[in-house]
Amino acid sequence: MKEIYVVEDHDVIRSGVVQYLELSGYSAKGFALIQDARKAIGEKTPDLIIQDVMVPDGDGFMFIKEIKKEYPELPVIFLTARVEESDRILGFELGCDDYITKPFSPKELVLRVAALFRRVDSSSIEKSDIVTFSDDNHELIIDSLQHQLTIDGEEIILTAAEWRIVSYLSANAGVLITRSQILEECFDYSFESYERVVDTHIKNIRAKLKSGNWIETVRGYGYRFTGKKV
Repeated sequence: MKEIYVVEDHDVIRSGVVQYLELSGYSAKGFALIQDARKAIGEKTPDLIIQDVMVPDGDGFMFIKEIKKEYPELPVIFLTARVEESDRILGFELGCDDYITKPFSPKELVLRVAALFRRVDSSSIEKSDIVTFSDDNHELIIDSLQHQLTIDGEEIILTAAEWRIVSYLSANAGVLITRSQILEECFDYSFESYERVVDTHIKNIRAKLKSGNWIETVRGYGYRFTGKKV
């Protein structure tokens, strides 16, 4: 059973989310304070964190930034009243997998959770090949079985969302992939307002894949993985 931690200081919202998740077949625990969630994570890592941004004892964004340093692949959904695009972009820059604004439908939240777990579970399915790419100067290896990516022998740590994007682009090496295709294939939703989220993830991926020029921007359309399969 998937275990979900809900960090939300509003008692009614927190208890409602926890109950709805439990009715949907998940194990869920609620925390009003970041310090309590941090302690629980130290004792047992959950399968997902649903994190409010504005919590009395800290900033939800900064808490997730801290958690992601130790658990980079831990999925996160931000649940917040902050609706500005800059806040949503910041959330994705910090490695969240989804961003839901209040007020929200509990049914939609559960659907988003289920979609996220489908993506995570499908990315862990064993595949037969380790794929190697080259850009003439560097070697990039994607090991789908071990869920690892290395460049010139150095392991590159990606978030779950970044891993899905790199896997999708590299599986279609040389093909122009639009932002909407990335949203649909890697995030299970397609809204024009979220297309900047793709750009944010690509920027973060490029910063990590600093050796070589692996992802080409096709202005006005999308992206192309330029590595050549060895």
